[in-house]
Amino acid sequence: MSDVSIKKPRLPVIDIARGVAILFMAFYHLCWDLWYFGFIGADVGFDPRWVFFARSILASFLFLVGVGLVLGHGNGIRWKSFWRRWLFVALGALAITLGTYFTFPDAFVYFGVLHAIALFMLMGLPFLFVPVWAVGLVALLFIVPHFVFADPLFNEKVFSWLGFWVTPPVTNDLVPVFPWFGAVLVGILATRLAKARVLPKLAEVQPQGKVPRALGWLGRWSLPFYLIHQPVLLAAIVPLSMLLGTQDALREADFLKTCQATCETGGTSAEMCTTYCQCGMDGLTRDNLWDPVYSGVLTADEQAKLDENNRQCSAVIYPELLDQP
Repeated sequence: MSDVSIKKPRLPVIDIARGVAILFMAFYHLCWDLWYFGFIGADVGFDPRWVFFARSILASFLFLVGVGLVLGHGNGIRWKSFWRRWLFVALGALAITLGTYFTFPDAFVYFGVLHAIALFMLMGLPFLFVPVWAVGLVALLFIVPHFVFADPLFNEKVFSWLGFWVTPPVTNDLVPVFPWFGAVLVGILATRLAKARVLPKLAEVQPQGKVPRALGWLGRWSLPFYLIHQPVLLAAIVPLSMLLGTQDALREADFLKTCQATCETGGTSAEMCTTYCQCGMDGLTRDNLWDPVYSGVLTADEQAKLDENNRQCSAVIYPELLDQP
């Protein structure tokens, strides 16, 4: 694995594929932001179709990481180029962590896609040179256990980056080693198998036209684009949400829906539950308790206000409770 300083020719087809992948990722993030801030009703964060869409994009992106490793270093690792790119990715991951910590402190990104790519780039190097059958075998060892094993231990953040959780920890992005390093290995395997016959033919493909060239350019600069696209989206969406009050409206609707269902499950009539839940929502607004309740972190004074509000609302539908101490 000696240093090879000769610059490798780029494959426009791969750049275009990377450009398409990053555009789809940006589209998903746009939809997620619009959902989170109450502009659209689609459950982007939890709907199985949206989850499948997000995971498909991630799989394709990590597959292309494996492809890039083989194209760039398959004949010998160009250490200077590798460490320059790795440092860029690692610093990007650090920037994402710091940015989300101050923006979403209760759900900051501590091991997202860039953190995973930085680790996977290092983990993937040996597999550029071992027998291809070993690459395929290890890929299975990373992919299959995800579907057959889980343990509550991995619910904790300190272990969650490995995978295998029962309930995922609260974070805006989490790309665990199992199974996602397997996607990188599949990319390495496919590229090594295609290296002799398929890649030379792909190198001859020179797409023409503005769209292919734009996608190829975006693919070459996918990392800077990834780093800036969310801040740009949030810079536009957050002020507009604050101006229109969309997130507050969504939060209130979600609260009323959940409260109504929970209340009726306890045997209270739908009409009385509606009164109770409206009272509870008014109390949260009056006492400025929305953020503490949704974060799950309340001071003793805030908890006392919440308990008092619940008692008052219960007394609205059950007046006899007023006589109790």
